[in-house]
Amino acid sequence: MIKTVGIVSLSSGTLGEDFVKHELDLGIQRLEDMGLTVSFMPHALEGIEELKAHPEKRAKDLLQAFQDDAVDMILCAIGGDDTYRLLPYLFEDDQLKQVLTSKVFLGFSDTTMNHLMLHKLGLKTFYGQSFLADVCELDEEMLPYSAAYFQELVDTRCIREIRPSQVWYEAREDYSEQALGTKRVSHRDRGFELLQGPAQFSGPILGGCLESLFDIFDNSRYADSIDLCQPNQLFPSLEDWQGKILLLETSEERPEPELYRKMLEALKQTGIFEVLNGVLVGKPEDEIYDAEYKKILQEVIDTDIPILYNLNVGHATPRAIVPFGVIAHVDADEQVIRFEE
Repeated sequence: MIKTVGIVSLSSGTLGEDFVKHELDLGIQRLEDMGLTVSFMPHALEGIEELKAHPEKRAKDLLQAFQDDAVDMILCAIGGDDTYRLLPYLFEDDQLKQVLTSKVFLGFSDTTMNHLMLHKLGLKTFYGQSFLADVCELDEEMLPYSAAYFQELVDTRCIREIRPSQVWYEAREDYSEQALGTKRVSHRDRGFELLQGPAQFSGPILGGCLESLFDIFDNSRYADSIDLCQPNQLFPSLEDWQGKILLLETSEERPEPELYRKMLEALKQTGIFEVLNGVLVGKPEDEIYDAEYKKILQEVIDTDIPILYNLNVGHATPRAIVPFGVIAHVDADEQVIRFEE
């Protein structure tokens, strides 16, 4: 069972800003009500500009979280878009390798990069939720579907299975203090959708936010992302991808179909779709470009591997938690993904 949660800001320093103080306080109270001790790493609350200017501070916090024997779970505050800049401070002198211990690591969005860093060193991690996005949900409680997976992870340090949510929620437009206690607009969801291939497939899952993965191959967002990511071999080799299931989901930026296709094509160029056992795709936020994305997936992924769409993971709410590195057994007919212990 998890007893102490160590919170890190590895991408954006949003958690340290005054405009989220009401969310911060709410999240702390929720974790404490679960019987958890909350520990903020030294630089986690230093704010957006400070952490943007000092990636070495973010790296130090991750290293300290692994070194602190009291911390059972490392929980990312939020995503962002430049956690790749931690690479030199974690890998140039094997800094991360030297302190790595078996702990629960949970985050999503740009944290995709951190998941790949930890995968490089053999750590199994968990994808799909973060402190601000989930624990600090402004409703009177965490969204029930999200809360159930978070509680399971706290109680057991694992996730046994994932089933679809019965509902999905529209993204909030107001995160101010006035929104405290307000409910999200909800809609009935339709479950997992098999776009192609066999309904049953298995393998360990790896992947994350499509835009973050694209940054490894493209300098459109940051001029140095390729220069830092590729020498450090952040994107796993084809040998490593052999037999795995790729998880993809898109951010709140809601990429237009043309960009979505471009990002998938960049992945295709690696040869990954020739060696995977399947692809899992998260529901797009507010179902924007839902039909277009499905069509593009089937056009770009022209191998016969299965594609399972509309998972409740990533930027659309509510969010499940997906274990990386554990054998997953996907059954689209039964609408379940089961994980081996």
